[in-house]
Amino acid sequence: MLLTDLGRKARELLAAVSPPSEAAGPDLSIFLDRVRFVERGLAIPVKVLIVPLLAYLLFFSNWIADPLPPRDVALQALRNFFVLYFALSVGGGLMVWGMDEVSPRLLSRVVYTVAILDAAMLGGITLVSGGFDSLLFWVFLGLIVRNAAVIAYSDVQITVNLLISVIYVVAGILDIALERAEIAGVRSVGLGEVARETDDLPPNLMVEALLLRVLLLLLMTACSYGVQVLLDRQRQKESEAREFAIKQEQLEAAGRLAAEIAHQLKNPLGIINNAAFNLQRTVKEGKTITQQISIIREEVDRSDRIITELMGYAKLAEGRVERLAIPQLLDEALQEVFPVAAKFETRVTHHYDAALPVLLGAKVHFMEIFRNLLTNAREAMEGRGALHIEAKSGPDFSVEVSVADTGPGIPPENREQIFEPYFTTKAKGSGLGLAIVKHNAEIYGGRVAVTSELGKGTRFTVTLPARSLFRLRK
Repeated sequence: MLLTDLGRKARELLAAVSPPSEAAGPDLSIFLDRVRFVERGLAIPVKVLIVPLLAYLLFFSNWIADPLPPRDVALQALRNFFVLYFALSVGGGLMVWGMDEVSPRLLSRVVYTVAILDAAMLGGITLVSGGFDSLLFWVFLGLIVRNAAVIAYSDVQITVNLLISVIYVVAGILDIALERAEIAGVRSVGLGEVARETDDLPPNLMVEALLLRVLLLLLMTACSYGVQVLLDRQRQKESEAREFAIKQEQLEAAGRLAAEIAHQLKNPLGIINNAAFNLQRTVKEGKTITQQISIIREEVDRSDRIITELMGYAKLAEGRVERLAIPQLLDEALQEVFPVAAKFETRVTHHYDAALPVLLGAKVHFMEIFRNLLTNAREAMEGRGALHIEAKSGPDFSVEVSVADTGPGIPPENREQIFEPYFTTKAKGSGLGLAIVKHNAEIYGGRVAVTSELGKGTRFTVTLPARSLFRLRK
């Protein structure tokens, strides 16, 4: 019981600190705006000022006068690295400056590489300027904030910022190692004891100061990540609220339009039907005329049934936009189509991806999609066989739901017609099930695909955009 409670609390804590669920990562426009403001607007101008100063300090000044071995080797290695850093920084800066001509994937890698290079260069300067005692520690904190502001992907951001902390610690440890090597070299030539001015601090206080600095770096990493999660969640709520309003308004408008069209068409059909009935009663003697009038009435009745079906087929006004989880919708549809009490001889299996994006739309529309697909599979297998349902994330914030059965399959000549209204090969079928699936998917910008092999079964795959505006069919 205790382990169960701890597991539940751990999951709740993980959900609280997790970024918003977006299958393909953050919005591309958000990332580009961050790069444009932080890197191009702030980082590049600052580096234009600082890099020449670093070049002067490393190559032309007496900033470090006559360093003892092996610190002189470290200084020379830093100078060599600076040349590489300068070349890569110029190249990366040019790509960021011309970011509108660079693909977002390449731009993101350039930004991450530049962030790591900046941290490595700062670590090298820290190594030759005092190690753990260097005032450049505060610049490490600034790099963490800068990375949090520009890197929109949480896993990459945390990795890069933790790497910055590691670079600081490594620079400090190397500085201590170099100092001990210097002392050992001085003693070997008999020049006496050498101590740093800051070594008058007790060892325990030095360790505490180091731990506090490392903890401060880690705390800054965590806080920056937390602020980003909060901002991303707020942005997601605002985006969903706007999309809710737009979709709800469009659903209601489409529903009103469909109802008005159906109402306007049913009135003249009723008049025609009544007129044909009276005409038939008046001319009972004429068999040919009576037969033709009967045909007219039959066609009018058929048209009336079609419009009546369409009124239910396009009940868009009844839809209310919600945040909908795919697994819950599929499980609910399964319970309706395969109730336990019915004892169907169908083996049902399913697999749902762990991080599926939510759908924004009317529940009734998506339930009709899944219910009709499952019903179609059940009837094709006559209540027996195996059914596999799969839901996974697709490209561009989409969800792919597939329903595969082991039924007789669909003949090739019928595959182009199965989505047409009133086309059916079943004795008691209405011919509207798959037409509704296609219709409801397309009004959300989705699509339906079918693959089938005679004697082996059929697979229907519905792709539904998780972030797309409702669209009316032409």
